[in-house]
Amino acid sequence: MAVVSGHRLQSLVDESVFLGLGSAVAERGYLGRAARGELTATLVRYADSARRLGATEVTFLGTEPIRRAADAATIVRDVVTASEAPLHVVSHEEEALLTLIGVTEGMPVTQETLVVDIGGGSSEFCVVDASHRPRAVGLRLGSARLTDAFVRHDPATATELAAMRRAAIEVVRDAPDANPGDIVAVGGTASNLIKVLPAAMLDRTLTRERIAEIQSILASEPAAVAAERHLINPLRARILPAGGAIMDAILERYGAPSIRVSEAGIREGAVLAVEHGGRSWRDQLPDLAHGWRD
Repeated sequence: MAVVSGHRLQSLVDESVFLGLGSAVAERGYLGRAARGELTATLVRYADSARRLGATEVTFLGTEPIRRAADAATIVRDVVTASEAPLHVVSHEEEALLTLIGVTEGMPVTQETLVVDIGGGSSEFCVVDASHRPRAVGLRLGSARLTDAFVRHDPATATELAAMRRAAIEVVRDAPDANPGDIVAVGGTASNLIKVLPAAMLDRTLTRERIAEIQSILASEPAAVAAERHLINPLRARILPAGGAIMDAILERYGAPSIRVSEAGIREGAVLAVEHGGRSWRDQLPDLAHGWRD
């Protein structure tokens, strides 16, 4: 929850909870009554907190798990009825553009830039430069999806890690062609990977060498130990090696030396898009992604 002051966001409450929605949908194709109830209760609590802080509008976004869920319409109905706030189930492209807006904060892009958000069930890639329409692609490659497909041990074995890396490389071949001068990663996967390595945490940068070191650390300890040692959600700790495999595949795909990890992302982008685009913000996303600040 945040307010916009000029072009800057001032965070009022920054809270997250890991519900494992991607894994639930991957396992059975839908959330089901219990998971829908947990999600709805969480969003109602967020809406109540926002309104107590003076929010006049509350906007919720549904991403990959909701897009894929067979009970998506029921999820939207339950959330809207209980919270009295809209739940927008955004497309892959909309998700990527919102993430880009969050990273740039409305500043015009001066060099070809790739913004990547690795989620549990999918990864969003958005390429933008100074003169062309932004290109956004969503790939069915996520840390939970990859873990569910290949990992049976805790910690993951060398064989399982290698299998995830091969799968990530194969899928990332379908990422947009680009020669980015800057690669920016956002979201929980990136921000939790750098927690494992103090040097990465200091400059918020991942290189292939650092990713290899992080993977080695995670391979040496069960998820519960990693969670406590590195201050990571236990469910997140289990799927983090898959996130490292995807990050490494991205660096290989683009021949880039490093990935910069941004604190901003889709949440910040959504706040800015609603603020500057009004009720028609979804129609204006491509224009907003190019920036509006001088």
